[in-house]
Amino acid sequence: MPFIEALRQLLFSVGQDNFCLIHVSLIPVLGVVGEQKTKPTQHSVRELRALGLTPHLLACRSAQPLLETTKEKLSQFCHVPVGNILNIHDVPNIWHVPLLLRNQNAHNSILKQLNLSKATPPDLQEWTKRAENFDSLTNSVRIAMVGKYVGLTDSYLSVVKALLHACIACSLKPSVDWIAASDLEDDSAVLTPEAHATAWKTLRNAACVLVPGGFGDRGVKGMILAAKYARENNVPYLGICLGMQISVIEFARSVLGMERANSEEFDTQTPDRVVMFMPEGSTTHMGSTMRLGSRRTLFQTPDCITAKLYHNSEYVDERHRHRYEVNPHMVGVLEEGGLKFVGKDESGQRMEILELPSHPFYVGVQFHPEFKSRPGRPSALFLGFILAAIGQLEAYLCQHQNGS
Repeated sequence: MPFIEALRQLLFSVGQDNFCLIHVSLIPVLGVVGEQKTKPTQHSVRELRALGLTPHLLACRSAQPLLETTKEKLSQFCHVPVGNILNIHDVPNIWHVPLLLRNQNAHNSILKQLNLSKATPPDLQEWTKRAENFDSLTNSVRIAMVGKYVGLTDSYLSVVKALLHACIACSLKPSVDWIAASDLEDDSAVLTPEAHATAWKTLRNAACVLVPGGFGDRGVKGMILAAKYARENNVPYLGICLGMQISVIEFARSVLGMERANSEEFDTQTPDRVVMFMPEGSTTHMGSTMRLGSRRTLFQTPDCITAKLYHNSEYVDERHRHRYEVNPHMVGVLEEGGLKFVGKDESGQRMEILELPSHPFYVGVQFHPEFKSRPGRPSALFLGFILAAIGQLEAYLCQHQNGS
């Protein structure tokens, strides 16, 4: 009801001519006859009307294209012109939906309702090509996603979409293997041996390993083991936010011999605090302590994979969402051991990008590159990650260097 009331108030504040309401409704098919039922939509439109809102367009979801008789019935009982009844039926991939709407002149119906006469026709040539290419892809790349929320994969939706954009750019289908980080842990071998064996088999079969962001200490040991596996076996690794901090903890423990190296988030008493609480505001209060939004990262050297992937820029602006940072006092020790912090913030105190030069692709970033990934414009880091997984990163970087 608050949403309905908000829409009613918006309607009154902007006026009828500046308001277009599109009602999305399901058209189910019942029984073996396969008849498309319009009653649920009729009822929901009637309810909306009783609440003071009249839909101008109907967006009807269905498995199969709507029959003309179904459209006419909807038009008659919902008092919406047939031309304003849009059918969004099932398509091979989601990128076909804008094309579906364009083909039904949805844009013209909206323009007409809002009395907007001047608008250039939508240029969807590139989009059409991309949607059709997606349908014809046969080769795939296996990506191990090691996280703590794998039971609810929508938690990582932005990461999954960014992987999709990068894979499409490489003419590949993403095959994401979800691994619950806790299943990789030694305790799991005793408590749930089958899950433990399956998790490790999945990890070893993957072409690359990604550890996304997260909060809290559950599954951290498993993520550290995944990072160690990727580092020791030259498997492409991308750590995002928590994933970057995990790679620092693992490196400090395994390479530098700091057995109790940890993040302040997981162990406040650790003698080797490689990751610490570094909010932009108060250091004592939890509220409003996140480092949020777009921040600038300055590359410390042009001779690193990430700088080359970002087309040799001196800096990059990416979005952040975190509280903890790599401890600036430990950077010297970590770099002496071989880990390189190739991207820092403008103060030089916050580590933004790490690389392991002895590894084909071992990258950790404190920011979230997935937030700026788009179809046809994949995130540079995700593209590099996929190219490394299929052994084409060097060729791509050489080609780009020669091209520039």
